[in-house]
Amino acid sequence: MFSFLHLAFLYFPEDKSEYIPVVIELAVLIVICVLVFRWLLKKSKKDADKAKLIEEKIIQAKQDKLK
Repeated sequence: MFSFLHLAFLYFPEDKSEYIPVVIELAVLIVICVLVFRWLLKKSKKDADKAKLIEEKIIQAKQDKLK
């Protein structure tokens, strides 16, 4: 039934220096992920601040209209 799962996709090289490019690539990708995550946090905070300002303007306009 699971004959396709013979773990043939796993490859463990005899020469361990073949791991070096993989580790470098992993490190670069982790750094990129952290930078993107921080950028998204900053952007969402700025967007939340803008939304709060717009909300306050709308509330103020409604209060002025009622007076």
